Amino acid sequence: MNEEFSVDDPTQLLDSASDFADQPSLPNDVAAKDFLDRFPLPLIINCLQTKANVPGLENTLAACLERIFTTKYGASLIPQYMAFVEVGLKANSHVVRRLACRTVAFLLENSREEASYAIQLIIDYDIHSLLLDCLINGDETVATPSMDAIMKLAVLPKGTDIIFPADNNKATHLGNLAARSSSLGRVRVLSLIVKLFSVSRSVASVIYSSNLLNLLEAGVSNTNDSIERLSILELLYELAEVQHSTEFLSRTTLLQLLCSIIGNSAMDLYLRLRAMMISGRLLSKQNAHNFVDDSSKTCA
Repeated sequence: MNEEFSVDDPTQLLDSASDFADQPSLPNDVAAKDFLDRFPLPLIINCLQTKANVPGLENTLAACLERIFTTKYGASLIPQYMAFVEVGLKANSHVVRRLACRTVAFLLENSREEASYAIQLIIDYDIHSLLLDCLINGDETVATPSMDAIMKLAVLPKGTDIIFPADNNKATHLGNLAARSSSLGRVRVLSLIVKLFSVSRSVASVIYSSNLLNLLEAGVSNTNDSIERLSILELLYELAEVQHSTEFLSRTTLLQLLCSIIGNSAMDLYLRLRAMMISGRLLSKQNAHNFVDDSSKTCA
């Protein structure tokens, strides 16, 4: 560490972090280690937590740390600072919360060989619950990386056990979370479900078995909130692109609901067109004939 640096005067750190964050090329392990040798991670975290009132410092340090954690060297340090990640996920600052969500994603991306260790860290620090809070209550800059981190968790062994708890009464159960959320929060939960559905057929099977597709059915049936209904149709359009979507959706009433929208001449034209496009995507799959009866095909 540079002996002239003082926490009381973060100017030197601010200048160096700005230079590091603004480099056009991605940093490598050597560059990350060199920076942290000059400015140790605990010192950077301390400045981030205590000097947020310094103009530009919070954004600059967050951008700098994010680039450091993209490296293998930086990511290897994350387990030592999970307490900081936990606090960051609860922060009032959207900048810090975004950084914390991204840090969780970097941890999971680099934990394929030590997946059980990463999973245990997620459990010990209640990270999944905090990510869900970021998804529901954060702004878009926080909600998006929180969803990305949960997606990274889904691909790890036993990650789905955390995301889809066997106990339906748990607060983190996505069905319960959607039920107690605002309209925007509910759409975000449904968006997460759709993205998780696309991870793999096995994850899609868990989603179906957990009755989470029923949330989409309920949303399509809800005539009291046209904006939410339209948002859910957009999510269904995205879901219908997934290869195994027809297999699982054909076991629900969604196709029948789409048919009822298509056949209702009093319905908004855009909703009817969207329902037609969703049905078309589902029925155009090569294996659609294995799962969909002729009446549904005729309707679409």
